[in-house]
Amino acid sequence: MLGAIEGGGTKFVCGIGTLDGQIVERISIPTTTPEATLDQAMSFFSNKGIAALGIGTFGPIDVNPQSPAYGSVTSTPKPYWSGYRMLDHVKRFMDIPVGFDTDVNAAALGESVWGAAAGLRNCLYMTVGTGIGVGAIVEGNLVHGLLHPEMGHIVVKRHPMDSYAGNCPFHGDCLEGMASGPAVEKRWESKAIQLEASHTAWELESYYIGQALANYILILSPEIIILGGGIMNQAHLFPRIREQVKLHLNSYVQHPVFASDLETYIVPPALAGNAGLCGALALAKKALR
Repeated sequence: MLGAIEGGGTKFVCGIGTLDGQIVERISIPTTTPEATLDQAMSFFSNKGIAALGIGTFGPIDVNPQSPAYGSVTSTPKPYWSGYRMLDHVKRFMDIPVGFDTDVNAAALGESVWGAAAGLRNCLYMTVGTGIGVGAIVEGNLVHGLLHPEMGHIVVKRHPMDSYAGNCPFHGDCLEGMASGPAVEKRWESKAIQLEASHTAWELESYYIGQALANYILILSPEIIILGGGIMNQAHLFPRIREQVKLHLNSYVQHPVFASDLETYIVPPALAGNAGLCGALALAKKALR
């Protein structure tokens, strides 16, 4: 059996699963201080006899095994978590292989092993919710570099109708600042789920997400793009985003997929709400190997 942690800013979901990605048990823990949250997680795993653990967590985090700060959270607005050495905390409780990566990289890995990107070597996973995160697999490998990509914070062109200043504490009107759940709520003074499908909010949302995806296509050329997160529960967004991608690419990328309506290219997660936890299982499986 394998252990999995999907670490979010609101809750940590911990699970036990099999080598073929089947989740057999799970719990949800509120995200409070790192010590209290991780102690509860370790208590859950204490008598499970897991062979390896995978952690896909909010960030930014240090994912370079050669770095002195490997396994730690770096700069995050989440109180108490900046600089916290998550991996060190876990290793005080268990001496087993541990895979450690971002939540979106984990979700990308899960979808590539058991979900919408199974059988493909290049995919992109974007979550649009409390923040915006993007994970990528290129030629079968998760993309890392100095740290990990932060594609949720790319610069985007402002929609001509949009005067909102932006919600990102670091960049103001970056992609996350303009299109995350909190940005939608603050701009329109309403929860996203309460906005009608005809509301102008969705024109702006699809404009920013479509623009970002067009940039990722030009840079990474993924074979499939998977969109998850709370905002993407608005199913009417998918056709709007697909249309915006085509408008932004403007027929520059010549491939049969772009002659279609992109219904099989820009898709929801096949693993649905389990993408993150299954991704953490995939990290554990990888660490075990």
